[in-house]
Amino acid sequence: MARSFDFSVESSVSVEQIHSAFSAEDYWLARIAAFGGTGRLESFAVGVNGSVRVVIVQDLRNDLMPGFFAKLYPRDLAVVQDETWTLIDRGSVRGEVSTAARGAPGSGSGTLLIVPAADESRLHCTATVRVKVPFVGGKIESLAGRQMVEETPVMLRFTAKWITENA
Repeated sequence: MARSFDFSVESSVSVEQIHSAFSAEDYWLARIAAFGGTGRLESFAVGVNGSVRVVIVQDLRNDLMPGFFAKLYPRDLAVVQDETWTLIDRGSVRGEVSTAARGAPGSGSGTLLIVPAADESRLHCTATVRVKVPFVGGKIESLAGRQMVEETPVMLRFTAKWITENA
């Protein structure tokens, strides 16, 4: 069974500033470093239409996983996150994000929309998390969803700070 999550988050920077940051490879490298440095930027590309595609591989070695997960998956585990950000009508940005676990039966997908909101922006997210593990899959899905909801504002604050420091 899959769990779906819908949420919105305000950002203190504009849609254009966020898209510009997402279009800079240095931003992604700094973001990976700021959030534990356990990931690597596997690919980064900006299309002629301004779309941005990034693939990040997060290494979740046993020593980094909570005890429960380390017991459940006693081998190396990696999560591959594939993101595409595209400019759309009315100065908005659409994001398509997919995640897949290597070494575990889990995946996720989400659609994000960053829209203007006064002098700021608002990110709307609809995401689904799937973990096919009998008895505990739903708990893992709930945990992953809660982390996503809690970490998205942190990521947007990081993005705003990065924009201020790199403008």
